[in-house]
Amino acid sequence: MGKHPRTIVVMPAYNAANTLEKTVNDIPREFVEEIVVVDDCSTDGTAELAERLGLTVVRHERNKGYGGNQKTCYAKALEMGAEFVVMIHPD
Repeated sequence: MGKHPRTIVVMPAYNAANTLEKTVNDIPREFVEEIVVVDDCSTDGTAELAERLGLTVVRHERNKGYGGNQKTCYAKALEMGAEFVVMIHPD
C-alpha cells in the first residue's frame, strides 16, 4: 500500500480541557500526521493540556469567535503542508 496523503487534524477549541484528551485518543493515528489545537483564549487550561499531549498549539491573543478560530485552523494546516484537513471539535 502506498504512502498516505499528509492529513492534519485541526481542533478549534474554547474551554475544552474536560473533553480534549478523550477526543484526541479517539483519533485513528495511523492516518493522521499531526494534530493542531487552536485555542481561542480558553480559561480552563486547554492549551496547556494540548501541549502536554504533544499536540501543536496555536494560541489566539484575543477571542476570535468560531469563524475566526476555524480560519486559523485551516491556515495553520495549509502552512504545515496538509493535503487533507480534518476538523474535529473537542468541546
